[in-house]
Amino acid sequence: MNSSLELPPLTTRGKQLDLSPQAFGFLRDSSEIAQGDGDALRERMASDGYLYLPGLLNRSEVQAARAETLQRLFDGGWLHPDFPASEAKAAPEQRAYFVPDLAKGNAPLHSALYGPPMMAFFENLLGGPVRHFDFTWLRAVSPGNSTAPHCDTVYMGRGTPRLITAWTPLGDINLTTGGLMVLENSHRRGDVLGSYLQRDVDSFCANGPNAQKIAEGKMTWESWDDPTKDWDGSLTHDAVALRETLGGRWLTAPEFRMGDVLLFAINTVHASLDNRSDCIRLSSDTRYQRADEPADERWVGDAPTAHGTASKRGRIC
Repeated sequence: MNSSLELPPLTTRGKQLDLSPQAFGFLRDSSEIAQGDGDALRERMASDGYLYLPGLLNRSEVQAARAETLQRLFDGGWLHPDFPASEAKAAPEQRAYFVPDLAKGNAPLHSALYGPPMMAFFENLLGGPVRHFDFTWLRAVSPGNSTAPHCDTVYMGRGTPRLITAWTPLGDINLTTGGLMVLENSHRRGDVLGSYLQRDVDSFCANGPNAQKIAEGKMTWESWDDPTKDWDGSLTHDAVALRETLGGRWLTAPEFRMGDVLLFAINTVHASLDNRSDCIRLSSDTRYQRADEPADERWVGDAPTAHGTASKRGRIC
């Protein structure tokens, strides 16, 4: 399966990936240790920077979460009106990507993502009582969209550095629909990524040209390198060039299935393949940590401030 002759062309942000064995591969399956010794899980996470766990969750529970979320998308006009909601056909002229409101009051989704199986797994992984962020990242990715390479620390690095992200496919996702990728061994590349890993997207130059616009909510983020430019928190939009710089391979799965979970560390570089289907790609990003460690205040509480004006921090540049 690692041969470029056996794979269709794959793109991210419109850029065709190098599918040679040196540049592309598949995630290591850690399901055999998912219910085992916590030390083994921690060793695998430290080694790989991720844990790929096929079948961790009950498929029927994830299916219920998918059905509820698709109905909400259909009711909101995001899905094609001539097809059943269950087919997830994208509506013409609609461009969806990040739709967190779909998670609010979504009981089947919360049950799948925050129920006893997931929380028990994280207690085993982290070696004690755990909590999850109250904010749920719900992604409904339209055809043609994808996620640029980045690390989570720039978005949620104000709490514990041991924060873990769980990417959960809310549907079966093949290579055409385009799932998540992690860059092999990127969690070890602090020598190259050090300055990036110290950044915070909600920090802004208080004596810079955008200070007033950010304070008034008229601008969300600014570039750390050039405050005259916007910044979305990504490392780059060129996953091919980034891999050539950092080394390793882009890793994904031939198919992610409902019930699978992919975990990764806060400093692991990840991105997604382009959605080259005609359907909405559904997934969620949720975050978990030990309950006795500090949590990033932007993502907890009854009404998380997220990246709003209340989360901004000025710095002298």
